Amino acid sequence: MKRAISQLRSRRGGSLIEAALLIPFLFLLLVGMTELARVGYTYFVLQKILYSLGRFVGTQQGVNFCDEADPAIVAAKNFALTGTTDASTDPLIANLTADMIQVRVEKYSSDSAELSVCACEATGCDTAQGALGPDFVVVSLPDGYSMQLSIPFMAQLQPFLLRPQVRLPYGGT
Repeated sequence: MKRAISQLRSRRGGSLIEAALLIPFLFLLLVGMTELARVGYTYFVLQKILYSLGRFVGTQQGVNFCDEADPAIVAAKNFALTGTTDASTDPLIANLTADMIQVRVEKYSSDSAELSVCACEATGCDTAQGALGPDFVVVSLPDGYSMQLSIPFMAQLQPFLLRPQVRLPYGGT
């Protein structure tokens, strides 16, 4: 009887040791999944911001895509970043500024049937000079949005860049 009790106690001690060894790995797994979810959420929000900007500017009339200071482009960037066209509120994502966002237009080349960036001239997409409008509005973060993962008990990880890009038909069709 005493032997059975001592075997039972040694099993309980083994389970306690196994749990003590397993808990740190489960904690790191939980924190790692949380960090990956944060990266996925941030990428989705960036994608949605760029989509909103492209949709807003792509449906406006008389936008001069050759001028980054065009009021319609500035209003679209402010709307996408803050939800207001005058940038009177805080941005949806910290450290994301209008200077980081690039808006460009593309057109199908009739010669090669490939997309190319529109030139700012009468034969390109400059509607102020009598050209036809572009085929697509492309909104991107060319220099990327920097993210830093923070996982406890691990060495400082290098920041990495998220570079979402959205291509929408011009005119909202």
